[in-house]
Amino acid sequence: MTEFLLRPVGRVESELTDLAAAPRQGDEGAPDCDLVLEEGLMPAVADLAVGDRVVVLTWLDRADRDALVVHPRGDRTRPPTGVFATRSPDRPNPIGLHTVTVLAAEGTRLRVRGLEALNGTPILDIKPVLGPVDQR
Repeated sequence: MTEFLLRPVGRVESELTDLAAAPRQGDEGAPDCDLVLEEGLMPAVADLAVGDRVVVLTWLDRADRDALVVHPRGDRTRPPTGVFATRSPDRPNPIGLHTVTVLAAEGTRLRVRGLEALNGTPILDIKPVLGPVDQR
């Protein structure tokens, strides 16, 4: 198979530093945090505004890339399940998918709500949450 080279566009700045203590999903108590993007990306973020809902794609750099089967949510009472049927961060390509709300936008720094990623997590991309076709 072909390999791809990905270049992070920024990093997460968050008070979350301990993987074991971090919420499993953004709506489970994740603190507001910042997306700090590369300075040269100002044109790419210029049209994001407070209140926008965006999908943030991250590289879960502390994940176990050898994991193929996990107990969902780390709960050993649940049956082992293939990672592609779960939202586990442990997987061959640990890409995080997070829907967040923009709280503030200042230059290439976005304050967001709903991101459970750890401090320093690389950001791969940001995409708008799409509404109905006539609103795109």
